[in-house]
Amino acid sequence: MIGFAPAKINLGLFVTGKRADGFHDLQSAFWPVGWNDIIEVHRSATDGLDLHLTGLTIDGDPALNLVSRAYHLVKEHYGIGGVTAHLHKAIPMGAGLGGGSSDGTCMLRLLDALFELNLSDEEGEALAAELGSDCPFFWRAQPALVSGRGEYLEAWHFEFPADTYIAIAHPGIHVSTRDAFQGVIPQPSNMEFQALATTPLSAWDQILRNDFQPGIEALHPTIRQVREVLEVQGALYSQMTGTGSACFGLFPSEESALKACKVARTNGWTACASQANR
Repeated sequence: MIGFAPAKINLGLFVTGKRADGFHDLQSAFWPVGWNDIIEVHRSATDGLDLHLTGLTIDGDPALNLVSRAYHLVKEHYGIGGVTAHLHKAIPMGAGLGGGSSDGTCMLRLLDALFELNLSDEEGEALAAELGSDCPFFWRAQPALVSGRGEYLEAWHFEFPADTYIAIAHPGIHVSTRDAFQGVIPQPSNMEFQALATTPLSAWDQILRNDFQPGIEALHPTIRQVREVLEVQGALYSQMTGTGSACFGLFPSEESALKACKVARTNGWTACASQANR
């Protein structure tokens, strides 16, 4: 059984306050994009998880990554048997694209199907929340408005103009969460994401922002360079996603998005383009 774990981008990311529990209140729109990791799972006669990794190198102990944690979480709740799994990693890590969260949640969905657990969406999202704040979004992987520390999701029925493409470029810089939050000053937001439907893409910079972007670009000027490349190639709107370091641009055609990716790769960056409305 094979599953595809999509990346996501943040359309805007507002840090609106710091909470008593030490987390920050956030406001954003999550949008799934066509850059996928691939996971294959099979039942095994041997108890436990036998996990194989290919593609991009994943740092740290494989037993502690979110795919492994997802297996053990389901085993703890439902007593499932052994599994052989293969994760092919294509989404850059530490890029603000949610690849790890997506992998963990994809694993939950695959185990649900493999062992015929018949989880409801509500049960699946609750299970995903035990893995991490971003994980519930990937259970359905549909556009959503996000609030709280990322755990509150509201379905967002929005479509980009026809023929809009998203190009993403990642310069290979790792941005630590600590650095990201040290450089941000929480401020109130009155953002109404429904306004994006009546605002031309070229004017989105007047109402959208990523509150992490100025501080991160000051620490890593290359990230600003990535956005400038996307803009020069015709992006109608460009922004760093999450806490970085990947940036995306919204383009009016597939041709312009693919050209932007080609230029990004000549700079030694990883890049991917996909149609905005999936």
